[in-house]
Amino acid sequence: MKLAFVFIAEAYQVYHAAAVMFELMSRDGIEVDVFHLDPATPQHLDILANAHGVPAVRSRKLVANLLGRTIQSTKVLGLAKSSVMAANEDLLRHYDAIVSTEVHIDRLFEGEPKSRRPARIFITHGAGTRFIPSSHQRNDCDLVLAKGPGDMEHRLRPGEIKPEQIVAAGYTKMVSSALLAGQATPLFDNDNPTVLYNPHKERKERSWDRFLTPLLDGFRADRSRNLIVAPHVKLFHRRSEKTRDKYRAMSDETILVDPGSSRVMDNTYTELADIYVGDVSSQVVEFVSRPRPCVFINAHGVDWKDDPHYELWHLGEVVENPDEIMPAIARAFDMHDQYRDRQQAFADHQLGDTSETSVVRTADLITDFVANYKNAA
Repeated sequence: MKLAFVFIAEAYQVYHAAAVMFELMSRDGIEVDVFHLDPATPQHLDILANAHGVPAVRSRKLVANLLGRTIQSTKVLGLAKSSVMAANEDLLRHYDAIVSTEVHIDRLFEGEPKSRRPARIFITHGAGTRFIPSSHQRNDCDLVLAKGPGDMEHRLRPGEIKPEQIVAAGYTKMVSSALLAGQATPLFDNDNPTVLYNPHKERKERSWDRFLTPLLDGFRADRSRNLIVAPHVKLFHRRSEKTRDKYRAMSDETILVDPGSSRVMDNTYTELADIYVGDVSSQVVEFVSRPRPCVFINAHGVDWKDDPHYELWHLGEVVENPDEIMPAIARAFDMHDQYRDRQQAFADHQLGDTSETSVVRTADLITDFVANYKNAA
């Protein structure tokens, strides 16, 4: 069996599939090749291979066509995923299956019958319930491996996929995260409780623009807590190193501002923090898999209480104004009892199994599906 793991998005998505990929590589009769688009991906593959105690993985960079290279050269319009897929169909055609954490693989071999093309297997990433207008209205992948029942229900709701296409396999990223957390060194030279501020990248929903300065000012005025500022990795993805350095320079003995290191991607911060502060990032689901206090920021006056896309905001106090944020953080521990059980139930429903068993199960689902794929075509 020949499988291609294709990472055509930013390097952070590697963390969502690496454990399964390593498991498949260890099995007799399975050949796995790895392809990437983001130049940072090999570095993160090395980090993950080291954490899992497996040999280094060689990954081949996918080459874009002329249109794709033009788009990529602007450094504004993205990675040109669709153009890259079109340019690499011949390269990927001889595999039994293409596995990816990016739904754009359904553009590969578009319109071709199953008997003439590889299976397309999509491992979902992100664990929230946020509405994403740009998401596919259809999903032509042959198998979708969701996390828990909640993730599966969320994807079935808009009719994006058919029930027979999807299965809840568990959240294998947490296996990698646990290994990485075990190797992590302390971030601060004190025993203060640590607050993680994790704003999303979406301009219409993020709290970054209004709340970063008040948070920094508040934590500089009160040194009884540490602050980690770790925005969604895409917020700084196309920023210059000079800009990143400007934000890194805001760090001091109790404040760490991280505009895009590997720790933003690998759950180091969600594992080490005591209180979560954020807006709509799904990282909070990973945080509450071990229930802890949360404070959410409604920076744009959203009418959220009965909106299922803001279900996460029922897991902690919600504030709207910058002058409310520090008092909310101060009372977060005292208020946590009213959210603890809800957090655990939500995380279990969204993520499903987060143990090593999820890795084996996901690998089994892939191999069983691929073995029967052509026969069912």
